[in-house]
Amino acid sequence: MPTDTDTDTDTDTDTDAATGPLVEPLPSVPAAIARIETETALVIADYHAGIEIGLRYERGVELDSNAEDRRRRLLELLTQHPVDRLIILGDAGHRIGNPADEETQELMSLFTSVLNRVPITVVRGNHDAGIESVATTVETDSTQIEHTINVTDASGIKCGHVGFVHGHSWPDETVLDCDVLCVGHEHPQLRVADHVGGSQQTRAWLRGPLDWTPFKNKLGIERSFDSPDNTQNVNRDPPDVILFPAFNERSGGTQVNTDEGFLSPFLPAAFEKNHTDAYLLDGTRLGPYQSV
Repeated sequence: MPTDTDTDTDTDTDTDAATGPLVEPLPSVPAAIARIETETALVIADYHAGIEIGLRYERGVELDSNAEDRRRRLLELLTQHPVDRLIILGDAGHRIGNPADEETQELMSLFTSVLNRVPITVVRGNHDAGIESVATTVETDSTQIEHTINVTDASGIKCGHVGFVHGHSWPDETVLDCDVLCVGHEHPQLRVADHVGGSQQTRAWLRGPLDWTPFKNKLGIERSFDSPDNTQNVNRDPPDVILFPAFNERSGGTQVNTDEGFLSPFLPAAFEKNHTDAYLLDGTRLGPYQSV
Protein backbone atom coordinates (compact mmCIF):
# COMPACT_ATOMS: atom_id res chain seq x y z
CA MET A 1 0.00 0.00 0.00
CA PRO A 2 1.51 3.37 -0.92
CA THR A 3 2.59 5.59 1.92
CA ASP A 4 1.40 9.15 2.36
CA THR A 5 4.37 10.37 0.32
CA ASP A 6 3.19 8.46 -2.76
CA THR A 7 0.12 10.60 -3.43
CA ASP A 8 -0.28 12.63 -6.61
CA THR A 9 -1.14 15.90 -4.89
CA ASP A 10 1.25 18.84 -4.72
CA THR A 11 0.70 19.33 -1.00
CA ASP A 12 0.58 16.47 1.45
CA THR A 13 -0.90 17.12 4.87
CA ASP A 14 -0.60 13.40 5.73
CA THR A 15 3.19 13.58 5.87
CA ASP A 16 5.61 15.20 8.26
CA ALA A 17 8.75 15.97 6.31
CA ALA A 18 10.93 15.19 9.31
CA THR A 19 9.44 11.82 10.24
CA GLY A 20 7.64 10.43 7.20
CA PRO A 21 4.02 9.30 6.70
CA LEU A 22 1.60 9.76 9.57
CA VAL A 23 0.19 6.25 9.03
CA GLU A 24 2.16 3.62 7.14
CA PRO A 25 0.75 0.11 6.63
CA LEU A 26 3.32 -2.63 7.13
CA PRO A 27 3.99 -4.95 4.17
CA SER A 28 2.03 -8.22 4.09
CA VAL A 29 0.51 -7.89 7.57
CA PRO A 30 -2.75 -6.28 8.78
CA ALA A 31 -1.02 -3.62 10.85
CA ALA A 32 0.33 -0.10 10.48
CA ILE A 33 2.74 2.29 12.15
CA ALA A 34 1.27 5.64 13.20
CA ARG A 35 3.25 8.72 14.17
CA ILE A 36 1.33 10.51 16.90
CA GLU A 37 2.81 13.57 18.54
CA THR A 38 6.15 12.44 20.00
CA GLU A 39 5.30 8.72 19.86
CA THR A 40 5.05 5.97 17.32
CA ALA A 41 2.33 3.34 17.67
CA LEU A 42 1.62 -0.06 16.20
CA VAL A 43 -2.03 -0.01 15.12
CA ILE A 44 -4.19 -3.08 14.54
CA ALA A 45 -7.95 -3.60 14.32
CA ASP A 46 -10.30 -6.38 15.35
CA TYR A 47 -8.11 -8.79 17.29
CA HIS A 48 -11.21 -10.75 18.41
CA ALA A 49 -9.62 -12.77 21.18
CA GLY A 50 -11.67 -15.87 21.93
CA ILE A 51 -13.27 -16.00 18.48
CA GLU A 52 -13.26 -19.79 18.53
CA ILE A 53 -15.54 -19.77 21.58
CA GLY A 54 -17.86 -17.35 19.85
CA LEU A 55 -18.00 -19.46 16.69
CA ARG A 56 -18.84 -22.50 18.81
CA TYR A 57 -21.81 -20.80 20.44
CA GLU A 58 -22.94 -18.68 17.50
CA ARG A 59 -22.59 -21.15 14.64
CA GLY A 60 -21.81 -24.53 16.14
CA VAL A 61 -18.36 -24.49 14.52
CA GLU A 62 -15.64 -26.33 16.43
CA LEU A 63 -12.12 -24.97 15.88
CA ASP A 64 -8.93 -25.39 17.85
CA SER A 65 -7.88 -22.15 19.50
CA ASN A 66 -5.45 -19.96 17.60
CA ALA A 67 -4.79 -17.82 20.68
CA GLU A 68 -1.07 -18.56 20.94
CA ASP A 69 -0.51 -17.93 17.23
CA ARG A 70 -2.37 -14.59 17.40
CA ARG A 71 -0.35 -13.49 20.39
CA ARG A 72 2.93 -14.62 18.82
CA ARG A 73 2.23 -12.73 15.58
CA LEU A 74 1.47 -9.52 17.45
CA LEU A 75 4.51 -9.80 19.73
CA GLU A 76 6.72 -10.46 16.70
CA LEU A 77 5.48 -7.21 15.15
CA LEU A 78 6.35 -5.35 18.36
CA THR A 79 9.82 -6.90 18.22
CA GLN A 80 10.37 -6.11 14.55
CA HIS A 81 8.98 -2.59 14.80
CA PRO A 82 9.87 -1.01 18.15
CA VAL A 83 7.15 1.51 19.04
CA ASP A 84 5.97 3.46 22.06
CA ARG A 85 2.38 2.16 22.15
CA LEU A 86 -0.06 -0.45 20.82
CA ILE A 87 -3.40 0.89 19.58
CA ILE A 88 -6.23 -1.60 19.01
CA LEU A 89 -9.01 -0.15 16.85
CA GLY A 90 -11.76 -1.93 18.72
CA ASP A 91 -12.97 -5.49 19.25
CA ALA A 92 -10.00 -6.66 21.27
CA GLY A 93 -12.31 -9.49 22.34
CA HIS A 94 -14.97 -11.34 20.37
CA ARG A 95 -18.11 -12.06 22.36
CA ILE A 96 -20.46 -9.12 22.90
CA GLY A 97 -20.84 -8.47 26.61
CA ASN A 98 -18.51 -9.51 29.41
CA PRO A 99 -15.82 -11.86 28.08
CA ALA A 100 -16.27 -15.55 28.83
CA ASP A 101 -13.61 -17.33 30.89
CA GLU A 102 -11.47 -18.63 28.00
CA GLU A 103 -11.68 -15.29 26.24
CA THR A 104 -10.71 -13.51 29.45
CA GLN A 105 -7.65 -15.73 29.78
CA GLU A 106 -6.58 -14.99 26.20
CA LEU A 107 -7.02 -11.25 26.68
CA MET A 108 -5.18 -11.29 30.00
CA SER A 109 -2.29 -13.23 28.50
CA LEU A 110 -2.16 -10.86 25.52
CA PHE A 111 -2.38 -7.67 27.59
CA THR A 112 0.23 -8.88 30.09
CA SER A 113 2.69 -9.77 27.33
CA VAL A 114 2.22 -6.44 25.55
CA LEU A 115 2.36 -4.37 28.74
CA ASN A 116 5.78 -5.81 29.45
CA ARG A 117 6.84 -3.80 26.40
CA VAL A 118 4.51 -0.85 25.77
CA PRO A 119 1.24 0.72 27.02
CA ILE A 120 -2.02 -0.12 25.25
CA THR A 121 -4.88 2.01 23.96
CA VAL A 122 -8.10 0.17 23.14
CA VAL A 123 -10.57 2.20 21.06
CA ARG A 124 -13.86 0.77 22.25
CA GLY A 125 -15.64 -1.43 19.72
CA ASN A 126 -19.04 -3.08 19.75
CA HIS A 127 -17.50 -6.29 21.16
CA ASP A 128 -15.68 -4.53 24.02
CA ALA A 129 -18.41 -4.07 26.61
CA GLY A 130 -16.48 -5.84 29.38
CA ILE A 131 -12.99 -4.79 28.42
CA GLU A 132 -12.38 -2.54 31.46
CA SER A 133 -12.76 -5.44 33.88
CA VAL A 134 -10.05 -7.37 32.05
CA ALA A 135 -7.78 -4.32 31.84
CA THR A 136 -8.20 -3.59 35.55
CA THR A 137 -7.48 -7.20 36.49
CA VAL A 138 -4.30 -7.27 34.42
CA GLU A 139 -3.03 -4.00 35.88
CA THR A 140 -3.88 -5.12 39.43
CA ASP A 141 -2.41 -8.62 39.20
CA SER A 142 0.72 -7.66 37.26
CA THR A 143 2.58 -5.69 39.89
CA GLN A 144 5.80 -5.69 37.87
CA ILE A 145 4.16 -3.91 34.94
CA GLU A 146 4.60 -0.15 34.75
CA HIS A 147 2.52 0.41 31.60
CA THR A 148 -1.26 0.89 31.61
CA ILE A 149 -4.29 0.19 29.40
CA ASN A 150 -6.44 3.10 28.26
CA VAL A 151 -9.94 2.29 26.97
CA THR A 152 -11.51 5.16 25.00
CA ASP A 153 -15.13 6.02 24.32
CA ALA A 154 -16.79 4.49 21.25
CA SER A 155 -16.63 7.94 19.62
CA GLY A 156 -12.87 7.48 19.26
CA ILE A 157 -9.77 9.47 20.08
CA LYS A 158 -7.44 11.87 18.32
CA CYS A 159 -3.69 11.69 18.93
CA GLY A 160 -1.64 14.34 17.22
CA HIS A 161 -2.88 14.59 13.64
CA VAL A 162 -4.35 11.07 13.55
CA GLY A 163 -7.89 10.07 14.52
CA PHE A 164 -8.80 6.57 15.68
CA VAL A 165 -12.32 5.10 15.78
CA HIS A 166 -13.67 1.57 15.67
CA GLY A 167 -16.42 2.44 13.21
CA HIS A 168 -19.59 0.91 14.68
CA SER A 169 -20.77 4.33 15.87
CA TRP A 170 -20.32 7.92 14.77
CA PRO A 171 -16.96 9.50 15.62
CA ASP A 172 -16.78 12.68 17.64
CA GLU A 173 -16.19 15.89 15.71
CA THR A 174 -12.85 16.37 17.48
CA VAL A 175 -11.71 12.98 16.15
CA LEU A 176 -12.58 14.02 12.60
CA ASP A 177 -10.40 17.12 12.88
CA CYS A 178 -7.36 15.15 11.75
CA ASP A 179 -5.22 14.46 8.70
CA VAL A 180 -5.68 10.67 8.73
CA LEU A 181 -8.66 8.78 10.19
CA CYS A 182 -8.05 5.11 11.07
CA VAL A 183 -11.17 2.91 11.13
CA GLY A 184 -11.79 -0.76 11.95
CA HIS A 185 -15.00 -2.79 12.43
CA GLU A 186 -15.66 -3.60 8.77
CA HIS A 187 -13.04 -6.34 8.25
CA PRO A 188 -12.77 -5.38 4.55
CA GLN A 189 -12.29 -8.23 2.11
CA LEU A 190 -12.16 -8.51 -1.65
CA ARG A 191 -13.62 -11.25 -3.77
CA VAL A 192 -11.06 -11.75 -6.52
CA ALA A 193 -10.73 -14.23 -9.39
CA ASP A 194 -8.26 -17.06 -8.96
CA HIS A 195 -6.17 -18.87 -11.56
CA VAL A 196 -8.67 -21.71 -12.08
CA GLY A 197 -11.63 -19.50 -12.96
CA GLY A 198 -13.15 -19.36 -9.51
CA SER A 199 -12.85 -16.72 -6.82
CA GLN A 200 -11.46 -16.33 -3.37
CA GLN A 201 -11.74 -13.85 -0.51
CA THR A 202 -8.74 -11.93 0.69
CA ARG A 203 -8.28 -9.27 3.33
CA ALA A 204 -7.66 -5.77 2.07
CA TRP A 205 -7.07 -2.14 2.99
CA LEU A 206 -9.27 0.68 1.72
CA ARG A 207 -7.99 4.24 1.53
CA GLY A 208 -9.45 7.47 0.20
CA PRO A 209 -10.43 11.05 1.08
CA LEU A 210 -13.32 11.53 3.46
CA ASP A 211 -16.62 12.86 2.13
CA TRP A 212 -18.06 15.27 4.72
CA THR A 213 -21.67 14.80 3.55
CA PRO A 214 -22.83 12.11 6.02
CA PHE A 215 -21.20 13.95 8.92
CA LYS A 216 -22.78 17.24 7.89
CA ASN A 217 -26.18 15.56 7.79
CA LYS A 218 -25.77 13.59 11.02
CA LEU A 219 -23.51 15.75 13.18
CA GLY A 220 -24.02 19.17 11.63
CA ILE A 221 -20.34 19.40 10.68
CA GLU A 222 -19.66 21.90 7.91
CA ARG A 223 -16.81 21.67 5.43
CA SER A 224 -15.53 25.10 6.34
CA PHE A 225 -14.65 27.12 9.36
CA ASP A 226 -13.88 30.74 10.15
CA SER A 227 -10.28 31.83 9.96
CA PRO A 228 -8.74 33.09 13.22
CA ASP A 229 -9.17 36.75 12.21
CA ASN A 230 -12.73 36.12 10.95
CA THR A 231 -11.92 37.75 7.62
CA GLN A 232 -12.48 34.79 5.36
CA ASN A 233 -13.96 31.33 5.12
CA VAL A 234 -11.31 28.62 4.83
CA ASN A 235 -12.08 25.23 3.34
CA ARG A 236 -11.18 22.35 5.60
CA ASP A 237 -9.23 19.67 3.75
CA PRO A 238 -10.81 16.27 4.31
CA PRO A 239 -8.69 13.67 6.08
CA ASP A 240 -7.67 10.45 4.43
CA VAL A 241 -9.69 7.49 5.70
CA ILE A 242 -7.82 4.22 6.14
CA LEU A 243 -10.06 1.20 6.67
CA PHE A 244 -8.04 -1.51 8.40
CA PRO A 245 -8.26 -5.24 7.65
CA ALA A 246 -9.00 -7.46 10.64
CA PHE A 247 -5.95 -8.77 12.49
CA ASN A 248 -7.85 -11.98 13.21
CA GLU A 249 -7.87 -14.04 10.01
CA ARG A 250 -10.85 -16.09 11.23
CA SER A 251 -13.23 -13.19 11.71
CA GLY A 252 -14.68 -12.98 8.17
CA GLY A 253 -15.68 -9.58 6.90
CA THR A 254 -17.45 -7.34 4.41
CA GLN A 255 -16.84 -8.13 0.74
CA VAL A 256 -16.47 -4.52 -0.26
CA ASN A 257 -16.39 -5.09 -4.04
CA THR A 258 -19.72 -6.92 -4.11
CA ASP A 259 -23.28 -5.84 -3.34
CA GLU A 260 -22.83 -6.81 0.30
CA GLY A 261 -23.68 -3.85 2.53
CA PHE A 262 -21.24 -2.15 4.87
CA LEU A 263 -21.73 -2.42 8.63
CA SER A 264 -20.59 1.04 9.70
CA PRO A 265 -23.26 3.77 9.93
CA PHE A 266 -21.03 6.19 7.98
CA LEU A 267 -19.53 3.86 5.37
CA PRO A 268 -19.38 3.74 2.42
CA ALA A 269 -21.03 7.20 2.34
CA ALA A 270 -17.95 8.76 3.96
CA PHE A 271 -15.72 7.56 1.11
CA GLU A 272 -15.46 9.86 -1.90
CA LYS A 273 -16.82 7.85 -4.85
CA ASN A 274 -14.24 6.52 -7.29
CA HIS A 275 -11.42 7.97 -5.19
CA THR A 276 -11.13 5.20 -2.60
CA ASP A 277 -8.65 2.52 -3.58
CA ALA A 278 -8.29 -1.08 -2.45
CA TYR A 279 -4.90 -2.56 -1.57
CA LEU A 280 -3.89 -6.13 -0.92
CA LEU A 281 -1.95 -6.87 2.25
CA ASP A 282 1.26 -7.01 0.20
CA GLY A 283 0.68 -3.40 -0.85
CA THR A 284 -0.62 -4.07 -4.37
CA ARG A 285 -2.86 -1.20 -5.43
CA LEU A 286 -5.99 -2.43 -7.25
CA GLY A 287 -7.67 0.91 -7.93
CA PRO A 288 -11.18 1.98 -6.85
CA TYR A 289 -12.57 -0.78 -4.67
CA GLN A 290 -15.99 -0.82 -6.38
CA SER A 291 -14.44 -1.87 -9.69
CA VAL A 292 -12.07 -4.58 -8.46
